Amino acid sequence: MLSLTGRLICTSDAQAASVREHAAEHIRLTRAEPGCMTFDVVQTDDPMVWQVDEAFTDRAAFEAHQTRTASSDWARATQGIKRDFTLHEA
Repeated sequence: MLSLTGRLICTSDAQAASVREHAAEHIRLTRAEPGCMTFDVVQTDDPMVWQVDEAFTDRAAFEAHQTRTASSDWARATQGIKRDFTLHEA
Protein backbone atom coordinates (compact mmCIF):
# COMPACT_ATOMS: atom_id res chain seq x y z
CA MET A 1 0.00 0.00 0.00
CA LEU A 2 1.11 3.54 -0.70
CA SER A 3 -0.40 6.51 1.11
CA LEU A 4 0.02 10.25 0.98
CA THR A 5 -0.92 12.74 3.68
CA GLY A 6 -0.48 16.45 3.83
CA ARG A 7 -1.92 19.82 3.05
CA LEU A 8 -2.74 22.19 0.21
CA ILE A 9 -1.86 25.67 1.42
CA CYS A 10 -3.42 28.59 -0.45
CA THR A 11 -1.96 32.08 -0.32
CA SER A 12 -4.87 33.96 -1.91
CA ASP A 13 -8.65 33.92 -2.05
CA ALA A 14 -8.38 33.08 -5.77
CA GLN A 15 -6.38 29.93 -5.01
CA ALA A 16 -8.87 28.89 -2.31
CA ALA A 17 -11.74 29.47 -4.75
CA SER A 18 -10.02 27.23 -7.33
CA VAL A 19 -9.73 24.40 -4.81
CA ARG A 20 -13.39 24.77 -3.82
CA GLU A 21 -14.48 24.86 -7.47
CA HIS A 22 -12.50 21.83 -8.66
CA ALA A 23 -12.11 19.54 -5.62
CA ALA A 24 -15.38 17.59 -5.94
CA GLU A 25 -14.71 16.47 -9.50
CA HIS A 26 -11.07 15.68 -8.72
CA ILE A 27 -12.17 13.54 -5.77
CA ARG A 28 -14.84 11.78 -7.84
CA LEU A 29 -12.44 10.94 -10.67
CA THR A 30 -9.70 9.78 -8.32
CA ARG A 31 -11.97 7.52 -6.27
CA ALA A 32 -13.00 5.83 -9.53
CA GLU A 33 -9.40 4.98 -10.45
CA PRO A 34 -8.26 1.35 -10.24
CA GLY A 35 -6.28 0.85 -7.04
CA CYS A 36 -7.62 3.90 -5.20
CA MET A 37 -8.52 2.83 -1.67
CA THR A 38 -9.28 6.25 -0.18
CA PHE A 39 -9.04 9.83 -1.36
CA ASP A 40 -10.10 12.91 0.60
CA VAL A 41 -9.47 16.63 0.24
CA VAL A 42 -11.09 18.38 3.22
CA GLN A 43 -10.99 22.05 4.14
CA THR A 44 -9.56 22.59 7.62
CA ASP A 45 -10.62 25.23 10.16
CA ASP A 46 -8.26 27.53 8.24
CA PRO A 47 -10.14 28.50 5.04
CA MET A 48 -6.84 28.60 3.14
CA VAL A 49 -5.73 25.04 4.01
CA TRP A 50 -7.05 21.64 2.90
CA GLN A 51 -6.07 18.30 4.42
CA VAL A 52 -5.26 15.66 1.79
CA ASP A 53 -5.33 11.94 2.60
CA GLU A 54 -5.07 9.26 -0.04
CA ALA A 55 -4.18 5.59 -0.25
CA PHE A 56 -3.56 3.34 -3.23
CA THR A 57 -3.11 -0.41 -3.37
CA ASP A 58 0.44 -0.11 -4.71
CA ARG A 59 2.98 2.20 -6.33
CA ALA A 60 1.70 1.42 -9.84
CA ALA A 61 -1.80 2.62 -8.94
CA PHE A 62 -0.39 5.76 -7.33
CA GLU A 63 1.79 6.50 -10.35
CA ALA A 64 -1.18 6.01 -12.69
CA HIS A 65 -3.07 8.55 -10.56
CA GLN A 66 -0.16 10.99 -10.81
CA THR A 67 -0.03 10.56 -14.58
CA ARG A 68 -3.77 11.16 -14.98
CA THR A 69 -3.84 14.20 -12.79
CA ALA A 70 -0.78 15.84 -14.39
CA SER A 71 -2.88 16.97 -17.35
CA SER A 72 -6.22 17.34 -15.55
CA ASP A 73 -8.39 20.40 -14.93
CA TRP A 74 -7.43 20.03 -11.26
CA ALA A 75 -3.71 20.33 -12.07
CA ARG A 76 -4.27 23.43 -14.20
CA ALA A 77 -6.58 25.07 -11.65
CA THR A 78 -4.35 24.41 -8.64
CA GLN A 79 -0.88 24.86 -10.09
CA GLY A 80 1.10 27.19 -7.89
CA ILE A 81 -0.68 26.15 -4.70
CA LYS A 82 1.82 24.96 -2.11
CA ARG A 83 1.67 21.25 -1.40
CA ASP A 84 3.14 19.90 1.84
CA PHE A 85 2.87 16.12 1.40
CA THR A 86 4.46 13.05 2.91
CA LEU A 87 4.49 9.73 1.06
CA HIS A 88 4.40 6.43 2.98
CA GLU A 89 4.91 2.99 1.44
CA ALA A 90 4.09 -0.20 3.32
